[in-house]
Amino acid sequence: MTLLWVKALHIIFMVAWFAGIFYLPRLFVYHAQTESAEVSAQLKVMERRLLYFVTPFALLTLVFGVWLIIAYGSAWFSASGWMHIKLLLVILLYGYHLYCFKLLADFANDRNRRSHKFYRIFNEVPVFALFAIVLLAILKPF
Repeated sequence: MTLLWVKALHIIFMVAWFAGIFYLPRLFVYHAQTESAEVSAQLKVMERRLLYFVTPFALLTLVFGVWLIIAYGSAWFSASGWMHIKLLLVILLYGYHLYCFKLLADFANDRNRRSHKFYRIFNEVPVFALFAIVLLAILKPF
């Protein structure tokens, strides 16, 4: 029963994390498009609050994910090719999350040099990662 709670919490925190990681780059799109100082100031507040709000969800997703790996044991982990690919994608997502802090700092200090088109593409990265991760976890193809 405990393992089911761990799985449930892992999924809950992952969903909460992704909600934020989907929305933050959308705010970056709007921020890159605006020429209004007032709108820019408001977006800076929203971006900072959102990123700092979802970061604990990212960390809790990691905690419960590691717990699951430990609970299932090393034999399960070493025999699961799909898990290695999933973990690689997850590591890339954490890199994406960390890169959002750099982008946040750029906007906060009025140093953004990227267009709204860059952020529109950047916004899609976690969507494709989520598709792949869910498919790997459910289908376990390898």
